Amino acid sequence: MTVDLSPLALPRYGEPWTVDDLERLPPDNTMKYEIIDGSLVVSPRAGVYHNGIAAELCRLLTLQAPPHLLTSMESGVSVRGGTTYYEPDALLAVRSAFKQRADHLHPSDVLIVIEVLSKSNRGHDLVTKRHYYAVAGIPQYWIADPDEQTLTVLNLGDNGTYIDRAVVRPGERWKSDEPFPLVVDPADVF
Repeated sequence: MTVDLSPLALPRYGEPWTVDDLERLPPDNTMKYEIIDGSLVVSPRAGVYHNGIAAELCRLLTLQAPPHLLTSMESGVSVRGGTTYYEPDALLAVRSAFKQRADHLHPSDVLIVIEVLSKSNRGHDLVTKRHYYAVAGIPQYWIADPDEQTLTVLNLGDNGTYIDRAVVRPGERWKSDEPFPLVVDPADVF
C-alpha cells in the first residue's frame, strides 16, 4: 500500500472553492462535500433510513419515468459556474447526461431534485438549496420530511422562484403530468 504525501492544491487564501478543488481532495466516503457561494460545507453522510427514503423516491420515479430519463442518488450538480455545488439525495435527469463522463451534472439536464431533511441541515435544504436550485432553473424541487412524513413538491414559477405545489402525506395519492404522468403516495416512501 502506498500513501500519497503530496500537498493538496486547495484554493488560495481569499479565493472561492470550486468544483475543481473538490477533485483534489483525498477520497472520503464518510463525509459529504458541497460548496455554497465558494465556501466548502462538510457534513456527515446520511444514515440508512435517510438513504432508504431517497432510494424509495428513486424507485417510484424509475418505475414511472420514460426511458430517456434516469434517477440517481447523490450525483453532484454544479450551479453558478462551479462556485456552488450540491449533491442532492436523489434526482431525475436526462439519461444522456450520465454518459458525458463528467464529475457532475449541469442543472439544465436535471428535471427534479430531491432532498431528504435531516436534523443537521434542515436550513440548507429548506432555504439555501431551495434558492440555488431555483436560480439554476431546475423545474421541480421535492422535499421529503421524515419527521412529518410529508413530501413537499415545489415547481419553478415564472419569476424564477419555487412555488409550493403540494404537500402530500401517507395515504394521499398525488398525481401530476409534469415532467411526465406520475403518481406518488408517501406511504410507499416512509
